Amino acid sequence: MASKLVKAKSSFSLKDQLFNAEKVDYLGGLLAESSPAFDRSGFQRDVVAAFPQLELKQRIAHITACLHRYLPDDYPAALSMILDALPPPLDPAKTDDDFGDFIFAPLSLFVATYGCQEVYLAVSLEAIKEITKRFSAEYAIRFFLNTFPEQTLAFLWDCAGDDHYHVRRLASEGTRPKLPWAQKLGIDYRQPLPILERLFADQTRFVTRSVANHLNDISKLDQVLVVDLLERWRVSHKQDAAEMDFVMKHGLRSLIKQGNPSALALLGFGAEPDIAITTFTTTTPVVKLGDAFEFSLVIQAQSDQNLLIDYLMRFASDGKRQPQKVFKLKQLQLAAGETVALTKRHPMRLMTTRRLALGPHQIILQVNGKVMNSLCFELVEVL
Repeated sequence: MASKLVKAKSSFSLKDQLFNAEKVDYLGGLLAESSPAFDRSGFQRDVVAAFPQLELKQRIAHITACLHRYLPDDYPAALSMILDALPPPLDPAKTDDDFGDFIFAPLSLFVATYGCQEVYLAVSLEAIKEITKRFSAEYAIRFFLNTFPEQTLAFLWDCAGDDHYHVRRLASEGTRPKLPWAQKLGIDYRQPLPILERLFADQTRFVTRSVANHLNDISKLDQVLVVDLLERWRVSHKQDAAEMDFVMKHGLRSLIKQGNPSALALLGFGAEPDIAITTFTTTTPVVKLGDAFEFSLVIQAQSDQNLLIDYLMRFASDGKRQPQKVFKLKQLQLAAGETVALTKRHPMRLMTTRRLALGPHQIILQVNGKVMNSLCFELVEVL
């Protein structure tokens, strides 16, 4: 029997925060400043008029179409205006979490939509390189990878050695086999591996996180390749040990959640857990929507060992499927005879991006990828 589905309502609108009249006016102002003939007011009017009917990605496409309408018909002339209008590049001294301004996303889409032609290939790729220094262009570069794979891979190989870390990140992020919200790639997932070989030792977290995400994508296609690659990178000592540890953990996260023995062993959690779980209980067998499920456990080590403790939550069925997700709990290094007590509160809040089904839920304790114990609770709307 299907459980009742509930979802949060939100007054926050990401599309309105990222793409609004003020942002469009900013972009139009840059274009008018570089080319006084640009019809800033007409561009502003036509772009904003359609916003109420459009979602986020649709707004990007709409702005791109309006750019085509208001820029010169001649692509090289239009591209020249765009490049002249670009603000200074993002601060190259930063090392992470500097995506830039989303209002520049239509610029790279413009290049991909109207400049992905052999006659314009060189200038378009160079334009992508410049735009990505203001806002990440990994979605746009995939048009070129699918149309001109060899030339674009060669271009991205060069990007991997660029001085600007946003350009280096483009080489990894743009070639990810399972990049969210992006068009699929026609190239084999192994073709960009030389690029990753060049980037895994990068000194910028923004780049190494992309490499790790790229590896996590590949792990869904070729588990052995990812584990072997990371082991070889680890023993090469080309990357700082702490950063290499981050790349391994982040790149193997899907395999770890699946309990892959090779991935667990690479991170030092390959041994069979030699433990006794003396307590595993909950004080909240019934949880009101918006409250938290709470549980506790006591672990006693029978020998010296490293433990990776996760729990899998099986959500109530919505009548079509029973969603489940693995959550991290604790990483421990215990000596023989050592005892540790752990507690966890798992909020059951409504989210705008995920629905919850009322009804029976289950959590399954996993230690070093091995299933140990389970608990159940009931999610209700009111108590």
